[in-house]
Amino acid sequence: MQKQKCVFLDRDGVLNRERGDYTYKLDDFEVLPGVPEALALLKENGFLLIVVTNQAGVAKGLYQRKDVLACHQKLQEASKSLIDAIYYAPHHPDYSESLSRKPDSLMLERAIARYGIDPAHSWLVGDSLRDLQAAARVGVKAVLVGAQHPPQTHAWQTADLWQAAQLILAQTKKPA
Repeated sequence: MQKQKCVFLDRDGVLNRERGDYTYKLDDFEVLPGVPEALALLKENGFLLIVVTNQAGVAKGLYQRKDVLACHQKLQEASKSLIDAIYYAPHHPDYSESLSRKPDSLMLERAIARYGIDPAHSWLVGDSLRDLQAAARVGVKAVLVGAQHPPQTHAWQTADLWQAAQLILAQTKKPA
């Protein structure tokens, strides 16, 4: 079986507006401009799209799994159901230890095993250093997005998912 290429996506700050607090209410869950178009472009170029997100508010008792699932349903509707899978870690180190929670990589490892993903041809787009650490643990290239990081924080850095998609496609089409 041929291995698949994938773009793993952090949620808050990449797909939806980072509020600086937990995003779990549907009214606060705002899909960022250009996200549906970026996902469509990546999908057209043969990438699986898999969200990997920490949702520590569940462990902290701030919200419930049903709130997370409702936000994910809104995300799927906004992106015309282009996302192949959504993994989330409802843990927080103060309440429950888990290897799923980034910077650990169990969410990515599970997706790689389930979908036959080739890490060498896959990417992760995240807005924090812990996202990059999780990608490095499984051998996936990473793009850091957002204006909160100084230039040259990471080798591949863009303002948003649309620019990250352009970068991924440009790097993918380079001769080996």
